[in-house]
Amino acid sequence: MQKSITGERPMTIGLDLGDRRSHLCAVDARGEASSRLALPTTQRALQRTFAELAPSRVVVEVGTHSPWVSRLLTSLGHEVIVANAREVQSIGQSRCKNDAADAEQLARLGRADPQLLRPIRHRGEQAQRDRALLGVRDGLVRARTALINQARGLAKALGQRLPRCTTAAFARRMRDEGLQDLFPGLRTLVGTIAHLTVAIRAKDREIARLSEQRYPETELLRQVPGVGPITALAYVLSLEDPRRFAKSRSVGAYLGLCPGQRQSGERNPELRITKQGDVFLRRMLIQASHYILGPFGPDTDLRRFGTRLIARGGRLAKKKARVAVARKLAVLLHRLWRTAEVYEPLRLVD
Repeated sequence: MQKSITGERPMTIGLDLGDRRSHLCAVDARGEASSRLALPTTQRALQRTFAELAPSRVVVEVGTHSPWVSRLLTSLGHEVIVANAREVQSIGQSRCKNDAADAEQLARLGRADPQLLRPIRHRGEQAQRDRALLGVRDGLVRARTALINQARGLAKALGQRLPRCTTAAFARRMRDEGLQDLFPGLRTLVGTIAHLTVAIRAKDREIARLSEQRYPETELLRQVPGVGPITALAYVLSLEDPRRFAKSRSVGAYLGLCPGQRQSGERNPELRITKQGDVFLRRMLIQASHYILGPFGPDTDLRRFGTRLIARGGRLAKKKARVAVARKLAVLLHRLWRTAEVYEPLRLVD
């Protein structure tokens, strides 16, 4: 295995990123694999290796390390292509799969036509750091929900039913009704749930301050009923720049809220949504659509649109309506962000 990369001809470099070690393969203009190299997946090792190279096209597959690696290599003057994992199935399905072969495959795909890889655009470092705050809060909420479900399940197995209430009020309600000692260990669960609730509220305040100080554009998005600070901030941090999309309609597909396609001749089956893009943001938009179509949602164009879809009937009418409303909501938020318009809830009504 070569220890360095040489050659004067333009190169396309495939970099298969591993958690500890990464494999590199350089393919020259004639399509020959001229160099191979294994190196530690550290900033120091990557910077030392790629700083010695002439500006090249580097292809990596999207993953845990791809955000910081792509930023590092771009700062060194290289063109970095972050390949969409769904578009490189030839790697995962290969009968001769190993890290060195994967790196060569990435290089050859990037040399042929980068657009075939449907390149991913990562967030900037600051946006990624701020996005971590939403991830921390989401983890706390999931942990609290899991503990509450566990408490209810254990109580039900003993023939008891815990009081119905919101997750935020669960610990307080249990204490007020003196149910903390209903079975061994419940007091510990209630105490942990109460601690998580305090931590979640602290993160809510932190998110509100961050939105106000660094992302004031979130106020434009919060004009829409059902869109709160978390959804608005997640939307801004995911798209970063509204000018990325020439048409607002493109945002629905970008967030995986549009049906997939598998047309062949006269066959054009109805498929589920693609579920590409930011999973957290898509979930937040779906939750917002639940509120819009729910009993407390105000009368808006979005609500009337969803209500018409539900009225058509069908086994999945409500589910499809929520997804359709979430897609329209994503488009609407992009429009408000780009134009800074005042939201008109009944704009389509004469």
